[in-house]
Amino acid sequence: MSENSNQFLDALKQMQGVEVGDIVDVEVLDVEEGQIDVGVVNAGVEGVIPRREYTSDRNVDLREAVKPGDKFKALVLRKAGGDKENGEFFFSVTRLKEREAYDELQKDFEEGKTIEGTVTSSVRGGLLVDVGTRGFLPASLISNRYVSDLKPFIGKTMKLKITEIDPSKNRLILSHKDLIEEEREEAFDKVASQLVVGDVVEGKVSRLTNFGAFVDVGGVDGLVHISEISYKHVDKPSDVLKAGQDVKVKVIGIDDDRHRISLSIKQTEPSPFEQATADLHEGDVFEGEVKSLTNFGAFVEVADGIQGLVHVSEISYKHVDKPSDVLKVGQTVKVKVLNIDPNERRISLSMKAAEPKSSENEGNQSRGSYNRNSVNKKYMNNDDNGFALGDIIGDQLKDRR
Repeated sequence: MSENSNQFLDALKQMQGVEVGDIVDVEVLDVEEGQIDVGVVNAGVEGVIPRREYTSDRNVDLREAVKPGDKFKALVLRKAGGDKENGEFFFSVTRLKEREAYDELQKDFEEGKTIEGTVTSSVRGGLLVDVGTRGFLPASLISNRYVSDLKPFIGKTMKLKITEIDPSKNRLILSHKDLIEEEREEAFDKVASQLVVGDVVEGKVSRLTNFGAFVDVGGVDGLVHISEISYKHVDKPSDVLKAGQDVKVKVIGIDDDRHRISLSIKQTEPSPFEQATADLHEGDVFEGEVKSLTNFGAFVEVADGIQGLVHVSEISYKHVDKPSDVLKVGQTVKVKVLNIDPNERRISLSMKAAEPKSSENEGNQSRGSYNRNSVNKKYMNNDDNGFALGDIIGDQLKDRR
């Protein structure tokens, strides 16, 4: 066999050794507008790399990117079909990079590592991200808040977590929300460990909703429900607050399980009750207007919007069956403050205690009271060892007639 025949057989063996799926070294033979002509190094096999199989960047000029003689690794993609292509192969650089990227990403996924990627474009339902290969970031996993506009994310580099990976299906699902939640939990644990219900701290309004305001307290958002913004009625939080505003808040709840902090703005200020009773003390006597009557007493105005209760037993020294028998709404009465309960926001008043005791009142009071000394004096003497209970009851019944 001639030397040329031996060389041909060697080349044929090498050509047969190139299989679809192999990773081979290729050398650039020529660069055309839409493809790169290459040959497998030391194999005598030629083929092409279409533009899309070399780069995903449509703006790249292939003639600038590669030159004849350049060598690099490529994936044997498939055999070229038809006699016209002379049995040559198609190669891919992008898919080789994807395969290598998937191998690395699989490790990151199994170890729960954070990766970085650059957003290349937005599509329906989310973002396309370059992480060495193309990944998909669903709109619902971009943030822990609703995202309506995806365009501002294009071109940005983001930290991400891999939620699903399947190289065989070229499927890679990413999440930025998971990282936000992890960071939020860490921040919550740190801040919550330093707060106690009842603490008053400084915060900054981070955002407003229809149901309240979120206030940043040390890197964690706490919620001020709309009912805790002011003692006055608030239709919308945006009517009285704005994003970025500094506010003083009181911690009214910490939910470790749900990682939530409840705050109040109004509880950092004196309540209308506290303001109205600031100069009011037990024992004070003043005149007030009867605002309403019930079976158990009368409500008398102490200050604007603040009322105290005169219990039916405190209306008069005389027995009163119903407050409406002796009082009417709108009537001005003199009352004495018996008790102020700031926790329950209650004021107990007395009309009878505001009037000087007359002899008639004293008589009424004595008839309705039990005097143990007078009973002893009437029914016992020094020689008696006791007294008859029937005698006491009988005499008391006679007194009532």
